[in-house]
Amino acid sequence: MSMIKIEHLTRDYGGGKGIFDVSFQVKQGEVFGFLGPNGAGKTTTIRHLMGFLQAKSGQCIIDGLDCWKDREKIQEILGYIPGEISFFNDMTGVEFLKFIGKYRKNPSDIRKNELTERFELNPHGKIKKMSKGMKQKIGIVAAFMHDPDILILDEPTSGLDPLMQNRFIELVQEEKKKGKTILMSSHMFEEVERTCHQIGIIREGKLAALDSVEKLREQYVRSYTVTLDTPELAQAFAKDFGGICNGLRVTVTTRQSLEDIFMHYYGGDEND
Repeated sequence: MSMIKIEHLTRDYGGGKGIFDVSFQVKQGEVFGFLGPNGAGKTTTIRHLMGFLQAKSGQCIIDGLDCWKDREKIQEILGYIPGEISFFNDMTGVEFLKFIGKYRKNPSDIRKNELTERFELNPHGKIKKMSKGMKQKIGIVAAFMHDPDILILDEPTSGLDPLMQNRFIELVQEEKKKGKTILMSSHMFEEVERTCHQIGIIREGKLAALDSVEKLREQYVRSYTVTLDTPELAQAFAKDFGGICNGLRVTVTTRQSLEDIFMHYYGGDEND
């Protein structure tokens, strides 16, 4: 069953900016990685899913609900981390989480406290005095504390140090085992590789690739042929590197990393 569905979504801002005929689905229990540089269309797509933008063409559906018409219902049931989190800066972290908790029908403090401890969050100070990383931790706790079945996460580890990034990956893996449905945009290739069932790569507002990580890797392989001085050296080299030996020549085939595949679509160019 598809919990998140986008069909032929288009929003043209002119000058080649926007998103164009974007379609994909995220099934129940799947984690979907949404890759692309700033300006490629990730956040615009997510803002349609959240009901912040009305589709000019196409449609977005979450759990059978229209993302524009039923946006209030949808926002109550899912967890969301925006790409740029807006806070009431005069609030403390504690006050902000209490405010969000009321909106989320007062979730259990047990879950909130567990997340606060996991991410080493001190929520007692004024938000305006907090670092980017600390603010991001508040956003994570706010998104997960009501134990939603659907999560939409836009660059969720932005500003976190490597230790906290790893703890976030572990959290997503745990939610994945529980059967949660997650859409996550990210610049972190390891984050996507370790958590996602399938990925979509968006380029200049258009979906350039859509498949599982493994199938994408199968499509993009590199083969190297090395010639050694003796058959013995060739056989030893083939054994060490998993190659195929043919006399003095050894052929080694390697799958590309997700980062290599991503750069295949972007060619190293900036698309900000």
